[in-house]
Amino acid sequence: QVQLVESGGGLVQPGGSLRLSCAASGNILSIYSMGWYRQAPGKQRELVATITSGGSTNYVDSVKGRFTISRDNAKNTVFLQMNNLNPEDTAVYYCKAIIQSLSDPYPRGYWGQGTQVTVSS
Repeated sequence: QVQLVESGGGLVQPGGSLRLSCAASGNILSIYSMGWYRQAPGKQRELVATITSGGSTNYVDSVKGRFTISRDNAKNTVFLQMNNLNPEDTAVYYCKAIIQSLSDPYPRGYWGQGTQVTVSS
């Protein structure tokens, strides 16, 4: 089995920072792209940032210049450094990874359980 476990969410004031982590574990053969998504109350889940196994990154326009995605391939972990947070960033943040496991014939997407980020004064 493959699991993704997120950590690092919480309550922060506007202008503050948080760092999210997501560690993949289990019978993993390879991890391809990894990414972060978020879902605010009453809204659809949206892509925040992705990173390939080679380190190429992509961001939604609303977080460019404020958020940085990175990964540690040796630890099967992806990070999201979030700076200058504002109330519009409040959401449940989910990590997703495209993983080839030892028990599946093809790579497939796995999701973490989500971590709440609340930006409020």
